[in-house]
Amino acid sequence: MTTTSVTTAGDFANPIDDRYFEDYVPGSVHEYGSITVTEEEILEFSRRFDTQSFHTDPVAAERGPFKGLIASGWHTTAVMMRLYADHYLSKVASLASPGIDELRWLQPVRPGDALSIRATVKQALASRSKPDRGLVHTLVEVLNQREEVVMTLTVMNMLRRRQE
Repeated sequence: MTTTSVTTAGDFANPIDDRYFEDYVPGSVHEYGSITVTEEEILEFSRRFDTQSFHTDPVAAERGPFKGLIASGWHTTAVMMRLYADHYLSKVASLASPGIDELRWLQPVRPGDALSIRATVKQALASRSKPDRGLVHTLVEVLNQREEVVMTLTVMNMLRRRQE
């Protein structure tokens, strides 16, 4: 896995180790990447976790529905999570996630694809019952090097509020 840290327009005012609920402003867009997915990684991941032949066997994959080897969607999700945790999600205020919504794999990820993420804050709601935290809903789009969206999901994260 080759990782390159690229931060583009719309980065946060505060660094990841000083980022709290209040820093996740609805409508803001943050882009980070990239991680290049190799054939070796696709095979290793898929042989352990998603044993469909278009993920595990390059020869069989050539004859399959995608006309070549592709990464498991779960592998793509893991790459997204690495970028999300390394660059977007607060290192000091994250209180875990109650889940995700609307996970979609839209395009196959192939060996050599360089993946990045675009995270759009959709909603940030302060908790009424626990005033020390809030819930942030983020639309995450995973893009390849051609700027094609290969995966989307909506992530929910509970985050501590900044202590005034």
